[in-house]
Amino acid sequence: MSDTPDNAVRDFVTDGREPFLDELREWLRIPSVSADPERADDVRRSARWLAEGLRRTGFPTVEVWETDGLPAVYAHWPAEDPDAPTVLVYGHHDVQPADRADGWHSEPFEPAERDGRLYARGAADDKGQVWFHTLGLRAHLAATGRRAPAVGLKLLIEGEEESGSPHFPALVAARAERLACDAVLVSDTGMWSRDTPTVCTGMRGLTDCQIDLRGPDQDIHSGSFGGAVPNPAQAAAELAAALHDDQRRVTVPGFYDGVVELTDRERELFAELPFDEDDWLRTAHSRATRGEEGYSTLERIWARPTAEVNGIGGGYQGPGGKTIVPSSATLKLSFRLVAGQDAEKVQQAVQEWVAARVPAGVRHELTFWGATRPCLTPLDHPALRSLSRAMERAFEQPVRYTREGGSGPAADLQDILDVPVLFLGISIPSDGWHAPNEKVELDLLLKGAETAAHFWQDLAASWRPDRL
Repeated sequence: MSDTPDNAVRDFVTDGREPFLDELREWLRIPSVSADPERADDVRRSARWLAEGLRRTGFPTVEVWETDGLPAVYAHWPAEDPDAPTVLVYGHHDVQPADRADGWHSEPFEPAERDGRLYARGAADDKGQVWFHTLGLRAHLAATGRRAPAVGLKLLIEGEEESGSPHFPALVAARAERLACDAVLVSDTGMWSRDTPTVCTGMRGLTDCQIDLRGPDQDIHSGSFGGAVPNPAQAAAELAAALHDDQRRVTVPGFYDGVVELTDRERELFAELPFDEDDWLRTAHSRATRGEEGYSTLERIWARPTAEVNGIGGGYQGPGGKTIVPSSATLKLSFRLVAGQDAEKVQQAVQEWVAARVPAGVRHELTFWGATRPCLTPLDHPALRSLSRAMERAFEQPVRYTREGGSGPAADLQDILDVPVLFLGISIPSDGWHAPNEKVELDLLLKGAETAAHFWQDLAASWRPDRL
């Protein structure tokens, strides 16, 4: 759909490589660790640095948005064509903690280039993937001769993603009018591998809880009372054991209500990926696969809802024996959700399921810690097709599709702004997110910039969203 010459975009990106990387290195030197209160000033410094960088890029509107926690950065560059789509790019400028003593080969906040890779905390997650949009936008403008992007562009770069985005939904809701758009583009994901470029089409949601069970008012003698009073530790074990049936399906009534089932085409696309189950098991530090019958491993972790026992405990845990009926026990559960599931309904169903199974004489308290909704981009959505074409031009090979089993704040944008979510990420599994020696492949980072440059032109040429 795009008439932008591929070589014009590539030449601009190649020529701009060193200034782009110099700027990225400067940003990576800011230790914007949101989880560390002592680094709060650094997170604010990171936001100011990004705001100034976006102004240099040409964005006419750039603002640092304060929250009850740490700041986000907003930018807006309208398209000249008022009928062109508007896209909101999401990412984050905060990073995970890092220390040389953790096993880093170089200082985590002093970027080091080795063998075509840039090593630093945030190189891939997520500063590198945010910053490539500036180079891509410059390439788009230069290759097309435009004074403004072909689509309206907004950016929202969060400062607390690595701390669970505690203030993000409230920020999006309060600023929904400013953030209004036709689609969201998330650049905080990755690809299957450097040789297999992929576009993510969905992420699962999440809700998790703790069940506190209390029986006797204190630990009591198992010889005098065992077998004659309810045991809260046994109750916790029975709940955990009853969570799945013989086919490994979740037994909570209503849990699967609304689930959007995989289409035959989606299953075919997943099956096309070069998946090696033995390699995957080694990565998982496990010895066998197990899950819902009738689904492949990739289908289970990308497109099926799950329930997991995250922790179980109660009673005596010290050396040797202690013959008691414990007074209390705890069970921690998490539920990954897929498109079509309603987190609040799942929470209610779990509450009812637990209440029906806890034996008389055991008091229980169930606490949920909030929820993240799932998001899914239909394979036939015109914006997704446009993104796939742009990525294929940049990588010069067919693009395949994945989902991600984890959860993130993308669903907040989808739900509050009521628009589809797309994913453009160029990171690969070996980049080591959250681990020592995090890095980004520099050639892939430049491919991300090329993809963005092609995407804005292709999307403007191929999609006119319906607006009420």
